[in-house]
Amino acid sequence: MTALASLEQVTRRFGDITALDTIDLEVGRAQLLGLLGPNGAGKTTLISLLQGLRRPTSGTVRVFGGDPRDAANRIRLGSTPQQTALPDTLRVGEVIDFVGAHYPNRVSTAELAAEWGLEEFLRRQTGALSGGQRRRLAVALAFVGRPELVLLDEPTTGLDVDGRRALWEAIRRRHAEGATVVVTSHYLEEIEALAERVVVISDGQVVADDALAGVLARVGSRWVHLASPEAERIAALPGVTASVADDTGVAFAVQDSDAFVRALVESRLPFTGLQVRGATLEEAFLALTERSAA
Repeated sequence: MTALASLEQVTRRFGDITALDTIDLEVGRAQLLGLLGPNGAGKTTLISLLQGLRRPTSGTVRVFGGDPRDAANRIRLGSTPQQTALPDTLRVGEVIDFVGAHYPNRVSTAELAAEWGLEEFLRRQTGALSGGQRRRLAVALAFVGRPELVLLDEPTTGLDVDGRRALWEAIRRRHAEGATVVVTSHYLEEIEALAERVVVISDGQVVADDALAGVLARVGSRWVHLASPEAERIAALPGVTASVADDTGVAFAVQDSDAFVRALVESRLPFTGLQVRGATLEEAFLALTERSAA
């Protein structure tokens, strides 16, 4: 697998704070990679290093085999930052033209507007757009140069459900055409819907890097959901590796669901509504980051 981007033993510090701690990561061709982590885990710092906006404290960052701070190495890179900043007085069409002019093989303004649902806004000033419309434009701009590698930091922030799903479809289309896409998101269902590979970062370190199914499997083979006034005592039973509470009860990650149910019955602790199922990405994420913190 040829790496389009890589981090080798990368550490990034901000004073006494270590945002990334000896990270090793490769982004291969034609991947759709989801980058997960709690707030402050180092996701945005990692993206900024790949964009060439920051340099590592130590270690090596490469994009297309070279230093991402060199503009020649970023010509095949597209990105959308977490915070959208667009010139309020320029029209949408003018912004697309301006950004597109920096690339030798750009997507036409009309084609980009049609794909991302911006046709009716082309003559509108960006300052008159809603937050969701501005976000859609910012993500579209990441693709105007027909990039081989796209970095999307929280791309659907501020969008409603329909807007998010429309963006998902556009991202899938570009990935199907050969683009490698890295997505960070607070919406775990977004990563579950989009990503083929999932990297989980906690406290500046990679705690999981696998296919989606592999990440789910790392938390425990099964999850047992039930309601009980003795949830804390149940969590202490043998074989429980993590627990996640919700509105209807608690889900317990267990290595052997049959053994757990036998231990639960033998404990004589009260419970109702027992269900056994596989893990969701949210449960896997919480369990992995809790385990890292511990």
